[in-house]
Amino acid sequence: MSQTAKKDAQKSEGFSDAERAAMKERAKELKAEARAKKDREAGEKDVLAKIAEMPEPDRAMATRLHELIKANAPALTPKTWYGMPAYAMDGKVVCFFTAASKFDSRYATFGFNDTANLDEGAMWPTSFALKALNAAEEARIVALVKKAVS
Repeated sequence: MSQTAKKDAQKSEGFSDAERAAMKERAKELKAEARAKKDREAGEKDVLAKIAEMPEPDRAMATRLHELIKANAPALTPKTWYGMPAYAMDGKVVCFFTAASKFDSRYATFGFNDTANLDEGAMWPTSFALKALNAAEEARIVALVKKAVS
């Protein structure tokens, strides 16, 4: 097998470059969390810095989501999670935003982890595609976030 074929075989196995970068980012975040576990200001600063790095329209959506979550779920602490804005309660991520640009996706994602109180019967949505935010989406997000922390 040629060196090129070996490299191609190695690339197809395991994690992509974007996934490896996300894992490295998460390892850095875990170290930062250990140093400042309860430091809300540091978490907010990190989230705002990550949002500032995003291209439009991701930046505008992430900024607005941050404002909505802060105003409607003050119990949630901002932090970064896999290099993206997230909001936690008691150290556990409740909801998060993933920019479309992060993985070259056609839409951004707003999602919830299992710590969110969103249960509805035996099946319910935990992740939402976002292409834009208008009043209807904002109202739905606010209702979901409030329910998630209830």
